[in-house]
Amino acid sequence: MKKQNVLSVTFGFCIGVINGLLGAGGGMIAVPLLKQVGFEQKQAHINAVAIILPITALSVILYWRQGILPFSEAVGYIPTGLLGALLGTWLMKKISAEWLKKLFGALMVYAGVRLLAS
Repeated sequence: MKKQNVLSVTFGFCIGVINGLLGAGGGMIAVPLLKQVGFEQKQAHINAVAIILPITALSVILYWRQGILPFSEAVGYIPTGLLGALLGTWLMKKISAEWLKKLFGALMVYAGVRLLAS
């Protein structure tokens, strides 16, 4: 198996585990991993979303089938989340790769500090 294929399989598996376990955490590791294999900054973010969509959909189905998904609690966030996704994709075209990198890094640090402090 080619090195690139081994990396793809390994990274895909890791992204799936983290996303299934931590939610959007898959994206937090997908972007750096995609950059490591040669994606440009913006392409890494865009591809991370494409990778995480089916993984997240599967996680939702599995949690729902196990009876542990409180969908009634989550549904209120969906409309504004969709609006946020529209804004985010519009901003992706406007923001420079350097600012995107800094924003992503700052969000990761903020999230880490919040989690460690709670």
